[in-house]
Amino acid sequence: MEAAEKTVAAMDSGDVALADRMNEGRRRIEAELRKLIIGQQEIIDQILLTLFVGGNSLIIGVPGLAKTMLIRTLAQVLDLRFNRIQFTPDLMPSDITGTDIIQEDPETGRRQMVFSPGPIFANIVLADEINRTPPKTQAALLEAMQEHRVTIQGRTYQLEEPFYVFATQNPIELEGTYPLPEAQLDRFMFHIVVEHPPEDEEYEIVRTTTAVLDPHFERPITGAELIAFQQLVRRVPVAEPVMRYALRLVRASRPKDTTAPESVKKYVAFGASVRAAQYLMLGAKARALTDGRYHVSFDDVRALAHPVLRHRILTNFRAESEGITSDALIDELLRVVPVPRSGL
Repeated sequence: MEAAEKTVAAMDSGDVALADRMNEGRRRIEAELRKLIIGQQEIIDQILLTLFVGGNSLIIGVPGLAKTMLIRTLAQVLDLRFNRIQFTPDLMPSDITGTDIIQEDPETGRRQMVFSPGPIFANIVLADEINRTPPKTQAALLEAMQEHRVTIQGRTYQLEEPFYVFATQNPIELEGTYPLPEAQLDRFMFHIVVEHPPEDEEYEIVRTTTAVLDPHFERPITGAELIAFQQLVRRVPVAEPVMRYALRLVRASRPKDTTAPESVKKYVAFGASVRAAQYLMLGAKARALTDGRYHVSFDDVRALAHPVLRHRILTNFRAESEGITSDALIDELLRVVPVPRSGL
């Protein structure tokens, strides 16, 4: 508790007021989403954390689980510009980023090259079935996701803030797909898994979607507030034991690290990068604030271990042959990496 009190003291009154506004904004966004989205509480929580951190997320689930509807509804609720890109085998990089076209001036008749922006120029971009397009086209997203800008013909164009990429994949279609390169996977903050809902929720989904449904959304927060929340998250102080615990979880996922458990050495080809620890910390900070707390706890880190690490722990052939998943290995890490005794 003493460490938590020091953390609160480290935040000035303006940050505390902004944190309260962020917590209220999160509650109101969810209330608006609930006008159309049923269930999926954990998925909504992780997507909202993505917003408040300013990251990007990969959403995996079979067709028909409202992945696209959720992201489109989120953009409607926030009144942000939304573009959906359907990734196909013949999609070209310029189809995403845009290209120069010849345009004639109607008054002078002169022709000149004019840049025509692609669908990446939006606030929220949904990359639907991203693994159905070749790596060259997938790579067109890399600069946009990391730098929030695109470069075409040697010229750099800044993307409008706030900017997010949500990508979806279908786990049951393997034929005609191109697995995402590790460098691109690492740029996604979360790997969110969408499962089939429980029977009561599925009943409610069928009932509402087969009736007349025309919800009116109220705008709970602005894009400028989202940017302010992202900056606030980075200002939240974290006690050293909490940060070291997050780092030890990540380091223990690397088979060559001395702290790695035997299961990691046996089943993991490559462990998580330092970006995993960064996103664990940022996500934990945002989770604490949206929970009405001004300090980060070990539970915040543990709660986000699976979505942050599952796409960064690459298993080997032995793990695949024995049915060992990255989620099972994360469970083992959470079990064997000791939680420091500090009262947080």
